[in-house]
Amino acid sequence: MDSFSGIVAVEYINEAIDEGNPLKTVDGLMLPTAKIRDVDPEHAQHYQDVLYHAKSQKLMDPASASNILWLDEIQHAVYEANMHHDKAKQWVTLVIDVNQCLEKEKTSDILSVLKSSVCNTNDVLPECANRYYDALAKKKEQKSKSVSTEGSWLKLTLQEKYDYYYNVDSKESSWITPESCLPKESWLTGKEIESFWKGHKQRMAYINRRQTFIDHIPSIVKIQSWFRMITARKNYLSRLQYFSDHKNEIVKIQSLLRANKARDDYKTLVGSENPPLTVIRKFVHLLDQSDLDFQEELEVARLRGEVVTKIRGNQQLEKDLNLMDIKIGLLVKNRITLEDVISHRTKLNKKKGGEILNNSDNQGIKSLSKERRKTLETYQQLFYLLQTNPSYLAKLIFQMPQNKSTKFMDTVIFTIYNYASNQREEYLLLKLFKTALEEEIKSKVDQVQDIVTGNPTVIKMVVSFNRGARGQNTLRQLLAPVVREIIDDKSLIINTNPIDVYKAWVNQLETQTGEASNLPYDVTTEQALTYPEVRNKLEASNENLRRVIDKVLNSIISSLDLLPYGLRYIAKVLKNSIHEKFPDATEDELLKIVGNLLYYRYMNPAIVAPDGFDIIDMTAGGQINSDQRRNLGSVAKILQHAASNKLFEGENQHLSSMNNYLSETYQKFRKYFKEACDVPEPEEKFNMDKYTDVVTVSKPVIFISIEEIISTHSLLLEHQDAIAPEKHDSLNELLELLGEVPHVESFLGEGTVDPNDPNKANTLSQLSKTEISLSLTSKYDLRDGEAIDGQRLMIKTKKLIIDVIRNQPGNTLTEILETPATTQQETDHATDMVSRAIKDSKTPEEMKHSQSMVEDAQLPLEQKKRKIQRNLRTLEQTGLVSSKNKYQDILNEIAKDIRNQRNYRKLRKAELAKLQQTLKALNEKAAFYEEQINYYDTYIKTCLDNLKIKNSRRSIKLDGKGEPKGTRRVKPVKYTAAKLHEKGVLLGIDDLQTNQFKNVTFDIISTEDVGIFDVKSKFLGVEMEKVQLNIQDLLEMQYEGVAVMKMFDKVKVNVNLLIYLLNKKFYGK
Repeated sequence: MDSFSGIVAVEYINEAIDEGNPLKTVDGLMLPTAKIRDVDPEHAQHYQDVLYHAKSQKLMDPASASNILWLDEIQHAVYEANMHHDKAKQWVTLVIDVNQCLEKEKTSDILSVLKSSVCNTNDVLPECANRYYDALAKKKEQKSKSVSTEGSWLKLTLQEKYDYYYNVDSKESSWITPESCLPKESWLTGKEIESFWKGHKQRMAYINRRQTFIDHIPSIVKIQSWFRMITARKNYLSRLQYFSDHKNEIVKIQSLLRANKARDDYKTLVGSENPPLTVIRKFVHLLDQSDLDFQEELEVARLRGEVVTKIRGNQQLEKDLNLMDIKIGLLVKNRITLEDVISHRTKLNKKKGGEILNNSDNQGIKSLSKERRKTLETYQQLFYLLQTNPSYLAKLIFQMPQNKSTKFMDTVIFTIYNYASNQREEYLLLKLFKTALEEEIKSKVDQVQDIVTGNPTVIKMVVSFNRGARGQNTLRQLLAPVVREIIDDKSLIINTNPIDVYKAWVNQLETQTGEASNLPYDVTTEQALTYPEVRNKLEASNENLRRVIDKVLNSIISSLDLLPYGLRYIAKVLKNSIHEKFPDATEDELLKIVGNLLYYRYMNPAIVAPDGFDIIDMTAGGQINSDQRRNLGSVAKILQHAASNKLFEGENQHLSSMNNYLSETYQKFRKYFKEACDVPEPEEKFNMDKYTDVVTVSKPVIFISIEEIISTHSLLLEHQDAIAPEKHDSLNELLELLGEVPHVESFLGEGTVDPNDPNKANTLSQLSKTEISLSLTSKYDLRDGEAIDGQRLMIKTKKLIIDVIRNQPGNTLTEILETPATTQQETDHATDMVSRAIKDSKTPEEMKHSQSMVEDAQLPLEQKKRKIQRNLRTLEQTGLVSSKNKYQDILNEIAKDIRNQRNYRKLRKAELAKLQQTLKALNEKAAFYEEQINYYDTYIKTCLDNLKIKNSRRSIKLDGKGEPKGTRRVKPVKYTAAKLHEKGVLLGIDDLQTNQFKNVTFDIISTEDVGIFDVKSKFLGVEMEKVQLNIQDLLEMQYEGVAVMKMFDKVKVNVNLLIYLLNKKFYGK
């Protein structure tokens, strides 16, 4: 029962504390059941404050298990409050006694007053009593002067939270602020009194201690000296032992310090506007060509050759495989003889075995006569000129017919630039693209939209190059994951054609019921959309389409950095050139043109036909089915509309629900296209300019076939007047030295082929494909007059200065040049030059310096210094250097060379890795082609076996006798439009009445390419237009169910009957 009463008391007291009622709190404390001792009702307010604070602290304690104060905690708080009261009384007594003593001027009483009020009487020194009194009296006097109103209340703050008030007149005390509380300001407070006598005590102790030191100075000095000696010796021995125990760490620290010093020096070299000679001297060794440099240069050159050769080989294999596809397709349709296919298979197998292009024998050209060698050198100078001056090739491209220029671009131009296999050639190729594109826009583009609606030659060339061997990896990284996901999703169905959806739905109904439906089979788009089932299926397709497009778009946008720099740069050139020609064009129009290049031309075909662009890996014989192809086509179509911000209208009105989505997607594309154009110029990107070749160690090398050399020579002569109209143009001089276009045999030399060889023509044809390497050199100095002379002199002078500062110290270049070299310095220099000569003798021929630089290197040190002084005076006259700043300009150029050499080594290593990666990809692609060849080979063998089993009526002669191999050329077929209309092949001609069909004739001619036909139209005997038909395209239309097609943009023909006509007239079916 007592326990319960105690709990009730605790609850009552906690409620009183929370209410903030001091009287109720005291009542609770005095409850008998609470059993709280020493409670004084006069201290009710202070009890309340202390208890409230204790409870607040408990509430804030996360470790506390209870939120109320228990009896022991309450009792402790009461004791604490009582102690506060006792301390306050003691403080009041001290203040009153001291101040009254001072007011009554009782000097003798001050000591007893202080001792009676402090805890430790020893703190109060009797001998200082007078000084205590004087100091306190002085302070009180100062304080009394500043008092204006005097009260009678004293205030003490305990623990910085409880205030205690005492009235000296009424002897009244309180723990709350009294009404009309005026402090007694003239009196000294307890803290002021205590600080005075404690401070005085400390001062006296300090004075006594100081006097002791003064009296014993000699002894103190001896003690200090002894102690310092012991301490120093101990520290020294300890430090020595520490060093001994941490030798390895110390070595590392020293190495780190040296490295930091070297790093600081290099930062000065790189970051300082005028690096000092002392810093440059430390890094000139970086300009030396080491054995590793030579090995890497040779390895890069070898890999470039392999990459170029492999690219050309793969391109030829791809062309032949495409032709084989056509031949097998025609064979399946029974349109050509099996003998034609076998003939082409034999050719493929030869190429697979390397019999057609034997690239390993590049030695024959070295056995040429002096005259032939001179011709070869002229060709090397010619191709250097073409490579470094883009205006010639840019003009040549537009002088040729488009069918010829395309072939020329795909082979010769990319060969001249080694398929941009290194940074120099990529830089030069981009300069060609830029020059040609600006020329094409300037001369052939009349409206902004011509770039989109037409097929610009340069744009086609840029896209072809970047989708080739160099850009393929980029497209794979961009699109392969999402394209593969679309193909692998078997449940994905995207069909946005209402008629197709309607027919599939009807077929499904009939299949499920087994009965013919009453629904019409042939319906229009509007009729198909009246059925809820069709609309629901279209909406589901649209939803799938949005989901898939989001993934593809995110993959494209998040991979901006993967886009080839060259493609982005040409996009920038395209945008700027269009804007320059059409200044009124809006930003949206310009970005749509950029989008046409980056998305529609570069990415879109790869999405539609990923198997055709090596975006995904396909096994030989594997293919994408029609559903997968339709899904990809639908995605590409929506992205194309979004990239050009073209909304669905008219025939595509049923897709208008996608228009908002298209607008949102366009905004993402727009930002992407704008950021894609934000790239630096090639000079900045590749750190190159027109002087780069002058300072490059190795000569540029290209790999080109004899046939391509002869073809280029022929084209240059044919269009010489257009591309080099000036008589004294460098190109004209080189062409004049070369003379007429040589034949293959005359190029290689008479006697290369046995004149009695019955297959001489075939042998020469094979030899024309032989590749040779051309080390390109310039016949002419760069045409900048004194500027170029100054640059060359600057290069020679820099090399001489580097040799000098290696062996002769000095803080400035002028100091070194004016100080005579010592005998030891001359000896060291001569030794260095001998070592260099030995190293140069092992240098590959194409990496050796010019003869003049070699001769300069052999000069003695003093002669080099005199030559440097002469060169510097010449350079100062041209304004390249100045003696006023002690020729700091040339030192800055040397520092720049050091930085560039380091960057060049890094770039070369990156290029090595890139070439190895490219070569690996090309080998994989070649392996895939070989796998396809094997697949075709197996297929044809199966056809042969089946043919033997069936004892086919057609005799196939495999021994080469009898009928010649290949398809016999069939005579052209001529029809009037009226006759074709009568046969049902021709359905109509726009803007022409039927009675006029007799005046229109069509000539159908079989070309040398199997399955390709030229169709010429004539009106009243006048030839009007010509188009080309591909039997493979017609068969694909037939497979896709296309019944009617247009020729010449106005003639409607029946596809099925056209195929029948071609089969009958040209394949005897």
